[in-house]
Amino acid sequence: MRLTTLLLSLVSVLFSVAIGAEQIALPATLAAAKRIVVLGDSITYGGTYVDFIEAVIRTRLPGWRGEFLVLGISSETVSGLSEEGHAGGKFPRPDLHERLARVLTQTKPDVVLACYGMNDGIYFPFADERFAKFRDGMIRLHEAVLAAHATIIHVTPPVFDPMPIAAKVLPAGLDAYPKPYGGYNDVLDRYASWLVRQREHGWDVVDAHSLMAVSLAHLRKTNATFTYSKDGVHPDALGHAVIARAILAAWGLRPDENELLGQLATNPENERLKLIGQRRKLLAHAWLTSTVHTRPGVPAGLPLAEATAQAAALDKKIRALK
Repeated sequence: MRLTTLLLSLVSVLFSVAIGAEQIALPATLAAAKRIVVLGDSITYGGTYVDFIEAVIRTRLPGWRGEFLVLGISSETVSGLSEEGHAGGKFPRPDLHERLARVLTQTKPDVVLACYGMNDGIYFPFADERFAKFRDGMIRLHEAVLAAHATIIHVTPPVFDPMPIAAKVLPAGLDAYPKPYGGYNDVLDRYASWLVRQREHGWDVVDAHSLMAVSLAHLRKTNATFTYSKDGVHPDALGHAVIARAILAAWGLRPDENELLGQLATNPENERLKLIGQRRKLLAHAWLTSTVHTRPGVPAGLPLAEATAQAAALDKKIRALK
């Protein structure tokens, strides 16, 4: 009910541009892609925004034969940073660069979609040295993907929202931050802005951060307690729909409110979306196990051959849907 109630309010922000004739073509690189590997942190590991994207593409372009392979890892950074005592001192944040070469070599992607930043400031106030680690890690990622003869598309991080966790955030000026800095979204603003500026150097960057910030501010005008993320970090289904909207619009497939939010975000029993999610999780765990990672707590996957066979059966069911 919550998503249905909010839908009309959100439409005025997300769908303010006239759509006109429905586009039925992806950019050439994406149209020709056989495999799109999606990298990121726990938000990507959750995968809902990728499910939304795939559902819209499959609905619009039933002949598309590519696949999304979602290999996000919870807690991961592109900066290689980790705060002291992360996860109660059990393990440091995983560093994407520890596994990146294995992922690129084994999966052989045509396109890499990468969404990092949320964890990269490690929930501290802005500091030049931490920003430099983020910047340098992002450049290393960009260059590694190009060296693997793939296309890379960057996505700016979602917003950090201190409002729902106001009792748990800390002010600026402290020596340590066992809990998040209350102004951490200002840090993400700067990280996202740097990424967007890399368009001047030929980078393909989708700005999901700004779209989420604008829509959040709009919805707060009529509902002061509205949030996309109850824990301040992880978006709910509506938040994932905003991320999907930003990416799909950048790709020329500008979904209308019924196609993305009404049909998908407000209907968790949507058969296509459910099957896409099952397939995503099956392949994610199989490939994460095969490519190896350092993050404890990720379920082990099936052997690749078995997972691929099961995924093919699910894919057949998906394509059979009208």
